Amino acid sequence: MKKAIINGKIIYPHRISEGEAVIIEDGKITDIVRAECVACDCEIIDAKGLYVSPGFVDIHVHGGGGYSFMDGDVESFIGVAKAHAEHGTTSLLPTTLACKHEELIQALDIFDEACKANVDGANMLGFNLEGPYFSLKQCGAQNPEYITPPKKEQYTEIYDRFGKNIKIWCSAPELEGACEFAAFAKARGIVASIAHTDADYDAVCRGYEAGYRHVTHLYSGMTGVFRVNSYRFAGVVESAFLIDDLTVEVIADGCHLPKSLLQLIYKIKGADRIALVTDATNAAGQNVTESILGSRKNGMRVIVEDGVAKLPDRQSFAGSVATTDRLVRNMHKLCEVKLCDAVKMATLTPARIIGEDTRKGSIAVGKDADIILFDDNINVKLTMIGGKTVAVNE
Repeated sequence: MKKAIINGKIIYPHRISEGEAVIIEDGKITDIVRAECVACDCEIIDAKGLYVSPGFVDIHVHGGGGYSFMDGDVESFIGVAKAHAEHGTTSLLPTTLACKHEELIQALDIFDEACKANVDGANMLGFNLEGPYFSLKQCGAQNPEYITPPKKEQYTEIYDRFGKNIKIWCSAPELEGACEFAAFAKARGIVASIAHTDADYDAVCRGYEAGYRHVTHLYSGMTGVFRVNSYRFAGVVESAFLIDDLTVEVIADGCHLPKSLLQLIYKIKGADRIALVTDATNAAGQNVTESILGSRKNGMRVIVEDGVAKLPDRQSFAGSVATTDRLVRNMHKLCEVKLCDAVKMATLTPARIIGEDTRKGSIAVGKDADIILFDDNINVKLTMIGGKTVAVNE
């Protein structure tokens, strides 16, 4: 049966429209018409003045709802997907950490089974492999025991077995073999992302020329401007600003970056090159004071306070506990970014970065009916995935 969402304020990439209805059939958006033109055979969903937005697309998320994608079981994949769907995320990329090779293979190996079993959670579009090809100087909360330069025999084996499910693959571009790795990824349609890196501008430029096109959680785990004796050098942050084609991730939880830096990134890169990401860990969507970063078996203990996860010594953040609605709220309310752009950074831009914008990321005829309703404070009231309502919040 057809469905029609009426009486809502529809958020498009560049405008907000009232008086229109979104028509849904067989999981797709089949038409957008004036409200008075809705056919009488439609099931009516009355938005009651709420915003009608494309579902959020989170391309960097490790866990949530007490689960981690590194737990190595289908139940955990489903648990994370459901937890984030309640907050408006309709698509996500399960994201790994630097870990034992066997643990990584285990996570990759159950993806297809988890997708088939995932009935009411966010779509899992593929993996973001964050690690282990990082700089030890910038490992942050990544376990240094498992960090290594790119090894061709290793990443070739992983690609040969799981390549169809890999969307983003991270590395520090200054490492030996990192440019060859980027060229390998780019040639196979995988987004090579700069992450946990001690690179300078020249190294980033060489990496860009080799194939890097994305920067993981900008400002976190990377160099900013630095000095060698009396001379200053541009780091990865400045390189991301200077190279227009580099897209960037931003953890806009209000903790990883203050208002001033969020506004600076938005001013320089713009909504078309920024993806809001949660970098969420197990504790996202929970009211807890302690949690785990990574798997239940081999993960690291973290504390949760001040709205963020930290290592026990409080010297480093350990991912976030945010959900995507919080990111959009902060960009719109705290940073005074217009709502269309705040939503675009959580929908169309991340979908485009991973090549899914033909079916995800905006409300348009022919796209998947992944739609959310939220109020003026970005409190998500309804989440619909493929035309099916999967979460309703009072």
